[in-house]
Amino acid sequence: MKIGLIQQSNTESVLDNRNRLREKICRLASQGAQIVILQELHDSLYFCQEENVANFDLAAPIPGEVTDYYSAVARECAVVLVTSLFEKRTAGLYHNTAVVFDSDGSIAGKYRKMHIPDDPAYYEKFYFTPGDIGFEPINTSLGRLGVLVCWDQWYPEAARLMALKGAQMLIYPTAIGYESTDTDAEKRRQREAWMTIQRGHAVANGLPVITVNRTGHEDDPSGVTGGIDFWGSSFVTGPQGEMLYEAPIHEEAETIVDVDLNRSENVRRWWPFLRDRRIECYDGINKRFID
Repeated sequence: MKIGLIQQSNTESVLDNRNRLREKICRLASQGAQIVILQELHDSLYFCQEENVANFDLAAPIPGEVTDYYSAVARECAVVLVTSLFEKRTAGLYHNTAVVFDSDGSIAGKYRKMHIPDDPAYYEKFYFTPGDIGFEPINTSLGRLGVLVCWDQWYPEAARLMALKGAQMLIYPTAIGYESTDTDAEKRRQREAWMTIQRGHAVANGLPVITVNRTGHEDDPSGVTGGIDFWGSSFVTGPQGEMLYEAPIHEEAETIVDVDLNRSENVRRWWPFLRDRRIECYDGINKRFID
């Protein structure tokens, strides 16, 4: 499968961000991309650096104007399109939601982010209610996509459940970067840990992993921190964790990566982790902590 990735640096203008994405989506489609994956909350700046009720104005109903826009893009370019949107479900109830459009523009499905962080510069619990539709792969004309979002990528349980439900690949729209006061050594450790755990998901489940991050510096509107330097590094791995592509840290990137989905079948035959799971011994996994 030819998978297109768009790693973008955003501005305050939703219209500008959308127009640039549309241009890139269509360009990748013209080059043969069958599926295009966008970064987390790609329509705006990463507004979660502060707790500000005015930012709820960025949210939109699904379906609605924003899904109409990306539906038209998917249909025009004839690609499966993975988007990441700020969903307004009703007044006072919002989600961080990935919406997948099939190549005819129809909504194939959506996933509401389950794991919600609450850290300095990542105040997502202020904005997002945890997802309530579970870890369900989304069926498209190209296959069954295990779409998760950013903070979900640190949790092997999420990846495993998607794999157990038949996902053919794991996809992570992402917005993650460096805290301005961290040392260079700490920044390296964090970025490498982020890549390592996701490569581990690929290995443990015998599936390709596609992660698309944003790039560029975004100021903290509150002035409390020095803002976030998003570390880019969007990447694709095969089912043994092998790196098929890695984007630069500080630059925008758009590319197409060939991913052989048939390799998962062979890898799972060589490394039959699903066969050897001791499911009768895992009762404690659904507990917060075992004393």
